[in-house]
Amino acid sequence: MQSLHVNGYDMPYLDVGEDRNRPPLVCVHGSLNDFRVWGCVLGPLTQRHRVIAVSLRHFFPEKWDGVGDTYSIAQHTSDVIAFIDKLDLGPVDLMGHSRGGHICFRVAQQRPDLLRRLILAEPGGELDASLDPDYVGGPSPLLARFTASAEKIAAGDVDGGLAVFVDTLEGPGTWPRLPAMVKQNLRDNAYTLIGQVRDNRPPFSRADAEAIKMPTLFILGARTKGLLPKVLHALAAHVPYSKTAIIPNATHPMFEQAPQKYSEVVLDFLAS
Repeated sequence: MQSLHVNGYDMPYLDVGEDRNRPPLVCVHGSLNDFRVWGCVLGPLTQRHRVIAVSLRHFFPEKWDGVGDTYSIAQHTSDVIAFIDKLDLGPVDLMGHSRGGHICFRVAQQRPDLLRRLILAEPGGELDASLDPDYVGGPSPLLARFTASAEKIAAGDVDGGLAVFVDTLEGPGTWPRLPAMVKQNLRDNAYTLIGQVRDNRPPFSRADAEAIKMPTLFILGARTKGLLPKVLHALAAHVPYSKTAIIPNATHPMFEQAPQKYSEVVLDFLAS
């Protein structure tokens, strides 16, 4: 593990792979995860690319208590921009999953000069009226569920709060079936969910999507349900140079469920 000091914070990262002749692939994890989540695809990806996997502010290996106002989409986007800038390796390929996909999308909006290609694996967020004909405004039902999760965690019921979060995304009864290592990684980052409910995550708009000008790959798990596929398809329809790949028999944690297929899709896109 290494770190770069950016925006007043030591940002931890893993730097794996020997190929220094291609742009590195920078990977940004999603909610309740950290750089370890990419472990199952590091082998295949680093056969052809240098991979730099970051842990965002307040995630493992930091032990955060959920207190303060330095956890937000805006802060994490600023941190990733500063991190890529400080790497000073020229334009990079950038890949994000879930909430990390949202952050990578905002990086591409704000600093397209830093990126060569963009990979968004089920980017997290909601759509505004310009992308969703059914948009009605008002409180987000998804945020209500995540707030219930955060309240349990803040009260000391970490596993109970994580069960609500995981079951919201993957369906009832998912938490007990998760492998022990996956559960522990989620526990290591549980208190970040307290920050996430104050995220102030802006919805995606059509203008946002049309502003993404670099080649962009959207990756979808074939069995993912709920809002995520709707968001992905809406964005992909309006990002000018986009393509979509579907991972068969996979849900939201697609690269954990089908690491070889996921890696093939990513490597094919980066080589095309």
